[in-house]
Amino acid sequence: MRIERLVVASKNPDKIAEITKVLGESGLNIVLVDDLDWPDVEESGATLEENALKKAREVFEATGMPSLADDTGLFVDALGGLPGVNTARFAGPNATYDENVVRLLEQLQGIQDRSASFRTVIALVGDAYELVAEGVLKGQIADAPRGNGGFGYDPVFELVNGRTLAELDLGEKNDVSHRAMALRRLFAELD
Repeated sequence: MRIERLVVASKNPDKIAEITKVLGESGLNIVLVDDLDWPDVEESGATLEENALKKAREVFEATGMPSLADDTGLFVDALGGLPGVNTARFAGPNATYDENVVRLLEQLQGIQDRSASFRTVIALVGDAYELVAEGVLKGQIADAPRGNGGFGYDPVFELVNGRTLAELDLGEKNDVSHRAMALRRLFAELD
């Protein structure tokens, strides 16, 4: 399938930066259109896939451009999979990155098993197609934030090598991240 232009169905500059970098490394000749606007999309799905598809479909309808959307969740084993699909709103509907991290660390106080996984589902919706890909990154939640890079829960998501995602530069993060993994799988279906 050949796509020449698409819009990233996100207003989060951190996500857009990661997606742009992975796309640039993909070898695909796709232009990201960034001067379009669309109404906010409510993430009301019960799963990451439902939310990613909903965002991509609604932005495609609003813009008429092929639309790429993602939904990402942090799934902490000791919390029964929370924050899960509500990762961005774990500390409330308008929570900041820091507020979400503080709430997570409070919930994990005194808990030894801090294993977790980040999951990203990417959806690409166009005129006659819908593509979906997923990436999963396993790790654990650190006792305290570390690092100055990344965003969201990156300062407390510790990889098996002992570094948090926030301690990696963007290139290192994109080598291992759940979002980059999902994007590469999706981009492999394009030419």
